[in-house]
Parts: sequence; C-alpha cells; structure tokens
Amino acid sequence: MSILIRSFAWLLAAAVTFATLGPPGLRPHSDLGQDGEHALAFILVGLAFGLAYPRRRLPGAGAAVVLIGVLELMQFWAPGRHARLEDFLVDALTACLGFALAAITDWGVTRFRASPSAASEGPAE
Repeated sequence: MSILIRSFAWLLAAAVTFATLGPPGLRPHSDLGQDGEHALAFILVGLAFGLAYPRRRLPGAGAAVVLIGVLELMQFWAPGRHARLEDFLVDALTACLGFALAAITDWGVTRFRASPSAASEGPAE
C-alpha cells in the first residue's frame, strides 16, 4: 500500500508542477476560482505526501514550502505565467494543512485500532 500512496504523491506533484509551469491553456480550470484551485491542488499534495512519508512529515512540510517558493519563482521564466506572493501563501499554507490532515488521519486510525472496544468487537456470528 505504501508504494501506491508514494507513487500517487509523486504523480500528483508532477501534475501540479506541470499545471503551474505549463501553458495556461493546458491547465485544468474549475468553478473554484484561482485561489480555490490552488488550495485544492496543494492540500491534496500535502495530504498525499503526509500519508506517503509519515515519519518525515515535518521535514516534508518544510521542503514543500521551499519547493512551492521555487515553483512560484520559476513562473518568471514561464511564458504566460505570473509569480504572485498570494499564490505562494495559499499554496504553502494549504500544503501544510494537508500534512496536518495526514497526521490527524494517522492519529485517528491508530487510536481506533488501539481502542479496546474496536479490538473486542469481533465478527458477528
């Protein structure tokens, strides 16, 4: 399962990188607006990497913020793209939120598995 989650995380990162630096016409659009699209993309990236690398969440979140900054700066050289501080802030904040959601999810799953009531409930006969 771990290899599947890791593969998904890296493919998602590649897709977001392409959407960020690729031609604007090839970028997916939705009714969420630009900030909403950014928020959805980067919360999913943070969640995916947070679930894929649970023992490296804090360094992963830090690396994500740095790489998001690099992606934003690279837009200066991408035709038709514009680097904006607002985009960086939305992207970095929601990626960190995704990492936090991954931690909360792991905590909930671990707590559920360890609870005596879940362990004592066996299959119904």
